[in-house]
Amino acid sequence: MNYKELEDKLKQIKKENYIWLIYIGIIILSWYSNSLEKDYFINNNQISKEKYKKTLIFIFRILILVYLYFLKSSINDIKNLKETDSKEKRLLVYLSFIGSLLITISGFIFLYIAIKDEDINVEIAFN
Repeated sequence: MNYKELEDKLKQIKKENYIWLIYIGIIILSWYSNSLEKDYFINNNQISKEKYKKTLIFIFRILILVYLYFLKSSINDIKNLKETDSKEKRLLVYLSFIGSLLITISGFIFLYIAIKDEDINVEIAFN
């Protein structure tokens, strides 16, 4: 790994550290949304239901941004592949891209469910 590659890798790690903070916020919001969901089901509290839906939609919008960041990073990794890279590295980079693409697609699907599920019939959670 040359100096430029090392510098790029360290910048990427720094960005990922910020993403971990976002995930911590998402976990706290998810905990809060579960309490709203519970209040709605136990007490039929319509205000909690609306807050739950808004919180869930917000969570998945943020997650989609995070997933898109990782998808973009995977695309950049593909663009940075060299002819001299091993078959294993090439395979792993492409698999990482496919995984990032599928997670991004799942984020959009979960956001769609959160928006359309008016009666909170479907349990969804980020993974």
